[in-house]
Amino acid sequence: MKKVLLVLVLIMAVLVVNAQATTTKTTVTKEKALRTVVLAADLQKPITDNIAKDYVGYTVKEAASVTANSIVTYEVVIVKGTDTETLVYDKDGVFVKKLPVPTTPKMK
Repeated sequence: MKKVLLVLVLIMAVLVVNAQATTTKTTVTKEKALRTVVLAADLQKPITDNIAKDYVGYTVKEAASVTANSIVTYEVVIVKGTDTETLVYDKDGVFVKKLPVPTTPKMK
């Protein structure tokens, strides 16, 4: 009976130690994004070439360099009439993605 009790105490001790080890908190700090306005004339040539080729008739409304977690991207807002697109490029001017246009809720 003493052996069974000893084994149960050892198992409980292992479970407690294991539970304490898995509940330690890991704090991850998130760096705030740094946004810097960029003039359309100062955009990299690959960016302006891509816009001229794939978005004929669009003009650059605004552009910004965004640095977050040591990664630099460029967000470029282009317009053509009432159409507006926001394009994202990497630090080398390679197209990454087009951001979705925010939808406005309909009023009832």
